[in-house]
Amino acid sequence: MLTSLKQEKFMLLALIAAIAAYVLEHQLLHSGQMIALFGGMVLIGFIVMASMRVAHHAEVLAEKVGDPYGTMILTLAAVLVEVVILAIMMSNEASPTLVRDTIYSAVMLDINGILGLAALMGGIKHGEQSYNDDSARTYSVMILTAMGVSMVVPEFIPEADWKIYSAFTIGAMVVLYTLFLRMQVGPHSYFFSYSYPEKRRKQLPPGEASPVNLTFSIATLVFGVVVIGALAEVMSKTLDLGLEGTGAPPVITAILVAAISAAPEILTALRAALANRMQSVVNIALGASLSTVILTVPVMEAMALYTGQPFQMAMTPVQTVMVFITLIVCAINLNDGETNAIEGMTHFVLFATFIMLSLLGL
Repeated sequence: MLTSLKQEKFMLLALIAAIAAYVLEHQLLHSGQMIALFGGMVLIGFIVMASMRVAHHAEVLAEKVGDPYGTMILTLAAVLVEVVILAIMMSNEASPTLVRDTIYSAVMLDINGILGLAALMGGIKHGEQSYNDDSARTYSVMILTAMGVSMVVPEFIPEADWKIYSAFTIGAMVVLYTLFLRMQVGPHSYFFSYSYPEKRRKQLPPGEASPVNLTFSIATLVFGVVVIGALAEVMSKTLDLGLEGTGAPPVITAILVAAISAAPEILTALRAALANRMQSVVNIALGASLSTVILTVPVMEAMALYTGQPFQMAMTPVQTVMVFITLIVCAINLNDGETNAIEGMTHFVLFATFIMLSLLGL
């Protein structure tokens, strides 16, 4: 038990930071803008520490249960964090574009950032990396459909009819995810897996072998998500105050929310790519994007219907163009069952373009 606690020192430090943040929240928010900004940046550091442990235990689970179940656990945990943060921020200080910008940022981060960097690094190290192209095609068409229905079509819906279309969107997302989940864990689960040659493991000396405690990994992963959510709640308030009046684009907050929820996935995907296991990267990057759209949208739309407070879901022209370019490039790159460094670079350049456009306030 003591050994396990030592291994979780980052998680324990994050827990202590979360408790301290709640105790000192009043002082952080009433001691000046610079103090609030500094406090927010420190909390981001503790969130990253907790995310490292979440990523580790997600990898343990993924190795134990295999794809697609392991990576599905990671993506669902990330979406849960995102939904909790968004719900808290929308209830505290409503922003009509926060949900839209966060989902858009998450898709750009997952597909162009995570997949791009992982394919680039993995391609440089291993050359061409194989995966099941059925999974890439399934994810891509589902993401395109979900984003089109929930974030493109609303531009043409009259304001008087937003409640009717919101209810329709909720139903459509639930139907899509139900069918997708049945495919992913049911008769079509082979779409999302790939048979890699078994790797010979390094044998540990007889007293050093440590059996994997599946229950402990699951409990720590869930606990880590809760700690990250608690830290993010105070962090969002301090950063809002710290960035107020600085001229920073409003989308910066949405990017931070998306990055927080994706932090465990980033580490896991990069490790998988360097280990020449591109199928895990595809499942994480595209699965996280799909889960973000298909699960976050109905929850937030239901919240809007409950409160009677609509928010802007239709993407801007620039966002729409970036999403369509991303999905077209993704469909072309992921159609042959192999990735390489050039394909990774194309996505990473699109990610850099997304960051530049965000900094320009577009």
